[in-house]
Amino acid sequence: MKRATVFYWLIAIAIAAIAIGAAFYLDDTAWHFIMQYQNRAVRSFMHNVSRFGDWPSHVVLGLLLAGIAWWRGSKKWTRIFLSMLLAMAIAGIAGHVIKRTVPRARPSVKSELRWGGPRFSTKYHAFPSGHVAASMAFFGVLIFARRRIGLACLPIPILIGFSRMYIGAHYLSDVVSAAVLGIFCAALVTHFYLGQVENRQSQIKN
Repeated sequence: MKRATVFYWLIAIAIAAIAIGAAFYLDDTAWHFIMQYQNRAVRSFMHNVSRFGDWPSHVVLGLLLAGIAWWRGSKKWTRIFLSMLLAMAIAGIAGHVIKRTVPRARPSVKSELRWGGPRFSTKYHAFPSGHVAASMAFFGVLIFARRRIGLACLPIPILIGFSRMYIGAHYLSDVVSAAVLGIFCAALVTHFYLGQVENRQSQIKN
């Protein structure tokens, strides 16, 4: 691995650590701020965002796009869409393992202990947000592969993350940590799978 690549990875890890640390520090502030500005119409909208922003909708979208790309004969876009699904799957598995390991209760679950309390079903575990990890991994690959299109889609996981906080399912740190996890999985898939495949294709053409 080149020194420049190692340097960029170290910088990225440092930025991620700072962002996660700041999110934990601001958890209570963000939570109280959101609770002060609850609105019935907005809450209903955020519930719908959370409902349709879960991983099944991303799977359907990814498979649909991959099918269209394959039907049109675009191997490059087919690989990109399949990579998006792969990154999302990895993020989902990693997030589930973390949830099993760290039984942090959701804000909506009344418990005296935020950490180390009763081992609820993972349905009531908050850390990290599965919705955000899946969505960020999914669109993260698109950001790395096709930056302009990916950045245009970035508001989707951001809105999903905010919706999860607004309805009381997650703290700020749950969302930020999940976003970091998703981006990390997207970077791994882009570098070790999508990048390697494209390199082999270019070598064959040459």
